[in-house]
Amino acid sequence: MILKDILAISGEPGLYKFIAQGKNAIIVEHLETKKRSSAYGSAKVSSLEDIAIFTEKEDLPLGKVFDLIHEKENGGPAIDSKTDTVKLKAWFEGILPEYSKDKVYTSDIKKVAQWYNILHNLNLLIKEEPETAEAAADETETETEAETETGKAPIAEKKKKKAAPKSKTK
Repeated sequence: MILKDILAISGEPGLYKFIAQGKNAIIVEHLETKKRSSAYGSAKVSSLEDIAIFTEKEDLPLGKVFDLIHEKENGGPAIDSKTDTVKLKAWFEGILPEYSKDKVYTSDIKKVAQWYNILHNLNLLIKEEPETAEAAADETETETEAETETGKAPIAEKKKKKAAPKSKTK
């Protein structure tokens, strides 16, 4: 799943979308209420893209876990995060049997289920399309054609230049 710009703020309910970087804080928007607020440097802000689940082998990114939940639930919502602890653990083990039972707590499983359901309800669960070798070859071929036509490699994205601030004179 693509989880870019989706944040969890410790001590705050729900998920947030990154809007902008301020001077001393970041501006975020609550996904469900659409209210904007500031998250200051003292707040523990985590991008869902950076979160991983401990397994017996290697850590599994949260996006991959959401993919597994999506497959198991046939695109439907996950189990309610307020369900009995035993049922939650059994559900999570059905999705990710090799998760580390020592390091992954029940509260973590609840968060995963809750976050998945929030994203599912808002239709924000966008699957990552794995880049095939054929698509990569087509892209390389297109770049080569552009190079021969112009003699230069194409520039994918041009950055806007900022004007230098005007100095104030008295």
